[in-house]
Amino acid sequence: MSTMATIAAAAARGSSPTRRQLLTRRRLPFSVSFSSTAPHAAAAGFGWTDALRVAGDGGRGDESDLSGYFRKVDKCNRGMDKRGEFVKFLVEDQVVGYVHKGSCGWQGHRSYGFVCLSSGLIEEERFVKHLRDFHDVFTISGNNSSNTVENVSLQSSLRTPEDRTHAIGEVIKSLGEMIPGIRNELYPVTSSYGMPVYFSLERAAAPYFGIKAYGVHMNGYVEKDGQKFLWIGKRSDVKQTYPGMLDHLVAGGLPYGISCKENIIKECEEEAGIPRSISTNATSVGAISYMDIEGFRYKRDVLFCYDLKLPEDFVPNNEDGEVDSFRLIPVPHAANIIRRTEFFKPNCNLVIIDFLFRHGYIHPDSRGYLNLLQSLRSGDCS
Repeated sequence: MSTMATIAAAAARGSSPTRRQLLTRRRLPFSVSFSSTAPHAAAAGFGWTDALRVAGDGGRGDESDLSGYFRKVDKCNRGMDKRGEFVKFLVEDQVVGYVHKGSCGWQGHRSYGFVCLSSGLIEEERFVKHLRDFHDVFTISGNNSSNTVENVSLQSSLRTPEDRTHAIGEVIKSLGEMIPGIRNELYPVTSSYGMPVYFSLERAAAPYFGIKAYGVHMNGYVEKDGQKFLWIGKRSDVKQTYPGMLDHLVAGGLPYGISCKENIIKECEEEAGIPRSISTNATSVGAISYMDIEGFRYKRDVLFCYDLKLPEDFVPNNEDGEVDSFRLIPVPHAANIIRRTEFFKPNCNLVIIDFLFRHGYIHPDSRGYLNLLQSLRSGDCS
C-alpha cells in the first residue's frame, strides 16, 4: 500500500467506536460533537449588477491610488501583534506550526471559555489547555512554577506518519465544535514545501495548529482586440465559507498526495468545466503568502499562482455546484472592484493584485509600488 493510501486509511480508522468512547470519557472541558457540519456564513449582500456598476465607473481618477490594494493585503494579514500568544508546535524537533497558549481580556469578550480573575478581568482559555487532555498524543513543555508553556510536541511513541495522522484525527473528532467546518480532506504537515511529510491533518484544523497550508489559484483570462479580460466566479450562496462572494475562475487547497499542476487540472474540470486539453496550458507564475491571526487560529497560507489564457469563445461551466455564475470582466474593471469594494473573497484579492503587477496594470510610478509588491509575500513563503 502506498504512503498516501496508508495515511488515508489511518484517518478513516478515526471512527473506531472503542477509541471514541475512551476519548469521550475524558470529560473534556468543552462540548463534543462528531458532526462535520457547521453553521453557514451569511450570503454576501450584493449581486452582479452591483459589482459591474462599481467596475465600470471609470470616472473617479483613482487608478494610480494603491491604498485600496493595501487594505486588501492588510485584511489577509491581521493580528501580527498577537504572535506572542502562540508557542511552537514541534515534530521531530522541527517547527511545523503554532498553538495558542492564552491571553487576557475584559469580561464579555468572545472566547471559548473563561477563568474569572480579579478586577473584572478574565483569562481566555488556551487552546493548548485542551490538548493537555490528550497526554497520549501531545507533550506540553514549559515551566510549571510559572505556569508557562514553551512548546507543544507529539509523543515520541507516535513514530510513523500513519500513527500521527490517526492519533491527531481522533483528537480533532473529540474537539468537536471547537473546530467547525470539518471537510474530511487531509493536508500534508511539513516544515516547508517539498520537505518530508510528518503526518496529515484535517484541513479545517490547520489554522488551530498553525500548520502551513498550500493552495492553487488560477487567473483565467481572454484577449480580445488587444484588451485582456478576466473570468470571475461568484460563489454559491450555500457555500460554507464566503458564500456569494466573488472568486477566481479556479482555486483550491492543495491536499496530500497531488502535485500543484495536477490539482489545477482537477480543479479546472470541477469548478469551470475546462477540459484537460486546455488546462494543461496553465502556467505557473509564482506564489503569494500571508499570515492571519484570529482567536485560536493562526493561518499561514501559501498560494501558488497560475495564469491560463483561454480561447475567446470559451464559456466556463461549474461542475461541482460551488459556483453560482461567471462573468467575463475587463481587467481594469476587476481592479476597480478590488480597490473600491469588499466583494472578493479576501485571498483572491492578493492573487489578482499579483496578476495586475505582472501584466502591467500597476505601474512603478504609483506611490507605494514596491511596498505593495513586497507585501504580497507577507507570510512565510517557504
